[in-house]
Amino acid sequence: MIIKNNISLKPCNTFNVDIKAKYFAEVNNTKELKELLSNKQYISEKKLILGGGSNILFTNNFDGIVIKLNNLSIKIISETKENVFVQSDAGVEWDSFVKYTIDKGLSGIENLSLIPGNVGASPIQNIGAYGVEVKDIIESVSIMHLDSLEEKILLKAECNFNYRNSIFKNELKNKFVITSVVFKFPKQNCVNIEYASLKNYFVGKDENEITSKDVRNAVISIRERKLPDPNKVGNAGSFFKNPIITKEKYEELKNEYSDLNGYPETNSKIKISAGWLIEKCGLKGKHIGNVGVHEKQALVIVNYGNATGNEIVEFSKMIQNLVQNKFNIKIVNEINII
Repeated sequence: MIIKNNISLKPCNTFNVDIKAKYFAEVNNTKELKELLSNKQYISEKKLILGGGSNILFTNNFDGIVIKLNNLSIKIISETKENVFVQSDAGVEWDSFVKYTIDKGLSGIENLSLIPGNVGASPIQNIGAYGVEVKDIIESVSIMHLDSLEEKILLKAECNFNYRNSIFKNELKNKFVITSVVFKFPKQNCVNIEYASLKNYFVGKDENEITSKDVRNAVISIRERKLPDPNKVGNAGSFFKNPIITKEKYEELKNEYSDLNGYPETNSKIKISAGWLIEKCGLKGKHIGNVGVHEKQALVIVNYGNATGNEIVEFSKMIQNLVQNKFNIKIVNEINII
């Protein structure tokens, strides 16, 4: 276990915001995590669990202890006739986990390829892309209480998953740390190419011959064309959630904007693209100072220089206000603002 004082978190967040943490600890397993959380020096300190730093925006120095999990085990723990169960530690890089499952001949999360971050963060956000959400294949989530050190296993049904949301963002926020996740993969090939950009990518190919590796390569190709590399320019991917509106509101907008696409959530609710709304406000590629909207994907806010977290927040509020004024639709943050 490594503990440092007054350390910059700029290398630890993909927005490249330069703030400091009072304490920064790296732990390699649950035993070290328990030792840290029970250490009298740190018991009263505020605590923040940091994964890959890809879904977070710091606005101030963190007056407490930031904990980064470096537990990196992945293993197949059981099999049935229909399914394979794989357990991954929270500290495993998400895309490395996706690659592992595909190398094992499994399918189910290839659509989530190249999403930055770690496995432990995936249930919190219920990450999703190209028609798939991680809840679709989660079996259970192992957690530890930050104060009592009680360890529990939550089954999928107990996690209250919905669109970019879970119990970990609500009732359990700042109370527990996720230590590992068990995923259930069907043995039968179950690739999903229903999302429009994937359908277009595979036009002319027999769907029965498309493998999970094919889909992974397609997703990587599409994402690399559309999204900025956080290693080259500061960003946290999609800054806003796609809003869910009434069917009546959708039809009203569709009558005015023929290029609007919608995706049914329920019989009465339609999900539309926040990026489309932002682009229609004329903001794609626009920037103020060191902050801007990405030129290829309007859903992404970019730190082009040394922007502070507060500058990025103010820029995001400007976007929200313009969308609200033009469409009377509220778009909300997908990322965690600290």
